[in-house]
Amino acid sequence: MTSSERRATEAASSPSPTGVAGAAGPGHGAPEVPASARRGEAVLDLVEVMDRLRSPGGCPWDAEQTHASLAPYAVEEAYELADAIEGGIRSDVIDELGDVLLQVVFHARVGQDGPSPFDIDDVARGIVTKLRRRHPHVFDGVDVSGAAEVETNWDAIKAAEKPDRTGPLDGIPAGMPPLERAVKVAARLDRAGLLPAAPGGEVAVTAGGEVRDHDAGRVDGGGDGRRGGALRGGLGNGVEDRDEGPGTEAGVGEEMLALVLRARREGRDAAAELRTALGRLEAAIPATRDPGPDLRG
Repeated sequence: MTSSERRATEAASSPSPTGVAGAAGPGHGAPEVPASARRGEAVLDLVEVMDRLRSPGGCPWDAEQTHASLAPYAVEEAYELADAIEGGIRSDVIDELGDVLLQVVFHARVGQDGPSPFDIDDVARGIVTKLRRRHPHVFDGVDVSGAAEVETNWDAIKAAEKPDRTGPLDGIPAGMPPLERAVKVAARLDRAGLLPAAPGGEVAVTAGGEVRDHDAGRVDGGGDGRRGGALRGGLGNGVEDRDEGPGTEAGVGEEMLALVLRARREGRDAAAELRTALGRLEAAIPATRDPGPDLRG
């Protein structure tokens, strides 16, 4: 059944505001909202278009794509969406959101042809179930005092869902760009109470996997070695067990990481601020047909 047929069936069988299927007009309360005006209908049209492109007689390029071949596009579109949001132009945001949505629908359609098939409904059901489970204060009558408690509950629910993750940094994608990954690491440490409290504070991991904040004298229970591998060497301005001066590449990395931690302590996003600073720099560079040897990349 196509989405058009599905919508027609739903319109005929769905109850009106009075509870009578198909009832509308005088004497039956407010008229029904036309099926065509329901939010999300256009998403079904996108699903149909993608199905046509992937089916016999459709587009040969679309038909030969795999999850692996499409993965770089998902990353690229996410960055383009971030740029559009930063630019603040409504039409650009809508356009880039469409491209991101296409990636989801495209991957779901590819999934239909895999050895363990799934489709867009499986994807949607999964995220709906997750959102309901992680928002018990909305769907299950749990009382919360505010956004901070929502985050605490979210972390606890997520931990129960993923018992194999034992450390605060488990699950952070290794393929994230280093700056964005550092921002994510800082956020995880902050929420776990492990972020150095002041500039120069150093977090290190002992051989047993314990997380130690030298300034606060705090020691937290060890993990399984993965956490130690992620944190070893310190997260402040100092470096433990290594002799690296500020002029070395590793020293520059420590300085950059210290800035990310400082931004987190101050409630700022280091990656977003760097993008803004880069934008100012790019705007200040005059356009020229021959940038010269020093400006060629």
